[in-house]
Amino acid sequence: MGSRRRDTERVLWWIPLALVAIAGVLIASTQRQAEYADWYQHWITAAFGVGIALLLARLNLERLKPLLIPIYGLTVISLIAVRLIGTSALGAQRWISIAGVHVQPSEFAKLSAILLLAAVLDRHPVERPVDLLRPLGVISLPWLLVFIQPDLGTSLVFGALLLTMLYWSGMPFAWLVLLLAPLGTALLAGLLPWALTAWVPLMMLVAYRSLPWKRLAAGAVLAIQGAVSLITPWLWMHGLKDYQRDRLVLFLDPSKDPLGGGYHLLQSTVGIGSGGWFGTGLLQGQLTKLRFIPEQHTDFIFSALGEETGYVGTVLVVVGFAVLMGRMLQVASRSRTDFESLIVIGVATMLMFQVVVNIFMTIGLGPVTGIPLPFMSYGRSAMVVNFIALGLCLSVARRERNAQNR
Repeated sequence: MGSRRRDTERVLWWIPLALVAIAGVLIASTQRQAEYADWYQHWITAAFGVGIALLLARLNLERLKPLLIPIYGLTVISLIAVRLIGTSALGAQRWISIAGVHVQPSEFAKLSAILLLAAVLDRHPVERPVDLLRPLGVISLPWLLVFIQPDLGTSLVFGALLLTMLYWSGMPFAWLVLLLAPLGTALLAGLLPWALTAWVPLMMLVAYRSLPWKRLAAGAVLAIQGAVSLITPWLWMHGLKDYQRDRLVLFLDPSKDPLGGGYHLLQSTVGIGSGGWFGTGLLQGQLTKLRFIPEQHTDFIFSALGEETGYVGTVLVVVGFAVLMGRMLQVASRSRTDFESLIVIGVATMLMFQVVVNIFMTIGLGPVTGIPLPFMSYGRSAMVVNFIALGLCLSVARRERNAQNR
């Protein structure tokens, strides 16, 4: 039993380190024709993150509880500071410059939200509809501040965290469906308005059967879904910027704007497809060398992987992520406390959501959202946050193993 626990810890270490190693080579490949190089900074940042993870792995996470509100408050203040003194790039204001280093507070906000939400759900499980107010309050503030930066991709991560952690904490599945219902209503209002005649009554039925004050609950659902269906067209035109609307639509047919909004998707899929079964070889990709794909060292690093390592290389990376997530689920299910279990499931959700969205984006199955690929995309803030999150999971795994050995 102890040997299996150690194997879990080794997997939590070696898969991220292997991903970082191959990513450094791919980043170097994407910048062969450039006057700058970020691959060594990628590895240096990872080494710094490993040091933090090693320290956190020896920490009892229960000791963090008194610090969670100050940490959360600091991240909220940093997100507000982005609006006031932030640095802009690529049409968005998301960074703060500290001693010449660009820090992205939204990355750290994801982690602080996980920690505080885990503590709230541990102390106040969702047993009544009113209990949802606390977790919604924890998530809503950083979500709103990230959304208006604007950073649509990262804001989606907060929604995934909330829903998954609520379900893991024991909230009824029907309530989870009702929380997702406004999203379904918004999509149908824009794509298939006639389908709302079936969707809204179905959600009313779910509310009637699963919530107290049945008639009141069904009426509230009707009012909320009606409001969402009416406000969706306005939000589409005025709540999103032009490039965000293009990203959400053009992935369905990027050839409509091959030199504009669809350019990233077309070049990415061509690059991945050109790799064939075994790829062109590391540092040998021609599309990567000629820099046909913008921002390939960050959001589109998976396309460089596909071109230079082929189908086999991409499958190995996807399997590596799947094994990593599976081991995190094992750690979460064996955790000694609900608080620790919720932290691990939050970390697993954060990483897996980013993996799925990023890969779908690069192969043309999803819109361009600007979500990085964990441990592989270049980005110092994201890398440090990923290793901090890894250290938290290792702490839970080590504490559980030590308890079993006593």
